[in-house]
Amino acid sequence: MAVLLVGVLIWALPVRRAGEEGGHHADHASPSLDPFERAGVSELKEGQRGPAVTLAALDGRRASLETWKDKLAILNFWATWCRPCTDEMASLEALWQGYRARGLVVLGASVDRGAPRPLIDPYVKNLKLTFPILLDPDMKTAGAWRVTGIPTTFVIRPGGEVVGMAVGPRDWNGREMRALVETLLPGARGHGVR
Repeated sequence: MAVLLVGVLIWALPVRRAGEEGGHHADHASPSLDPFERAGVSELKEGQRGPAVTLAALDGRRASLETWKDKLAILNFWATWCRPCTDEMASLEALWQGYRARGLVVLGASVDRGAPRPLIDPYVKNLKLTFPILLDPDMKTAGAWRVTGIPTTFVIRPGGEVVGMAVGPRDWNGREMRALVETLLPGARGHGVR
């Protein structure tokens, strides 16, 4: 129940969209926003590492972040009952489809209690999700990552450095997000964007 309340609270909070400022200057977008700010992703301090992730995947295999260590990983914590999570799934799938051949992986970590396959399987099928779905049925991994509301998404650079975090839904396939992704892909010239 507490997770549901936190999720609703996070969903209800105003989200700063790319190019927007708060306060009385909201009509005057700053042209000096960096790629993280334009994408609506909080940039994390350089050198951050996340806890290890080893979870069962929806296909029955075990998976860990180490599996995709050479890729740009978008790790999204979500649940079937979370409307904002559902709202952003199509854009996560589009990002995955558009960049998977270039070294990006989207990982969806379901925090549905007990990982009920009769609930998760049709959800994934109905939304036509093809990116890897991981199961965090007791929320241990979400807790280790200090997830306080869902959706929460982490951007993990190839090699494992966690460079960004977004709480609440985003347009993961929008122009600003794709511009950020372009700077972080393996072998990208802007790979060191800071």
